[in-house]
Amino acid sequence: MADAIDDAKRALRADLRERRQQHSEATREAAAAGVKAQLDALVDRLGARSVSCFLSTPTEPGTHEFITDATARGIRVLLPITRVDGLLDWAVADPTGDIAEGLFGVPEPVGEVLSPSAVNDVDLLIIPAAAVNRTGMRLGWGRGYFDKTIGSMERCPPVYAVIFDSELIDEVPRDLHDQPVTGVVTPTQTITLAPARR
Repeated sequence: MADAIDDAKRALRADLRERRQQHSEATREAAAAGVKAQLDALVDRLGARSVSCFLSTPTEPGTHEFITDATARGIRVLLPITRVDGLLDWAVADPTGDIAEGLFGVPEPVGEVLSPSAVNDVDLLIIPAAAVNRTGMRLGWGRGYFDKTIGSMERCPPVYAVIFDSELIDEVPRDLHDQPVTGVVTPTQTITLAPARR
């Protein structure tokens, strides 16, 4: 059974990855602007003073402008740093700080490293996803970092996955360890799908 779920996840991820690579530069720029507007509104609505966010890759809906602007507005933004043991360390976003390639080729901050528990203080988690279904089940990229983080938090704040509009789908394959999200942020809308877990 687990093999069938893994196979279904792999196939769906491959399809989604290929679709993302076909986006034009103009589409990506528009998506980044839309995501920034949606995230700004979400942060304001939740009154979040501290958030975690990811540094987007070139094919993901862009988060860099949101991060830069949020730090300029005095919001504390924690950025993830992958570890070989499957956990995430964190660093406070610094607009003048360097960005390097992390373990799996994703952009990560260079700077003072905070432990995995640093994320327990945030008011909002903004995470990547390949797709999310309409009940909030998230399909990640297969390494389990964010599932482990969400699953280990004593008091989990709202969790929103950033995806393209077409990646909110009817069904995603689900494993026991997969964690649902509160909602999604797309370039055109923010949708709450499940109650936040406090």
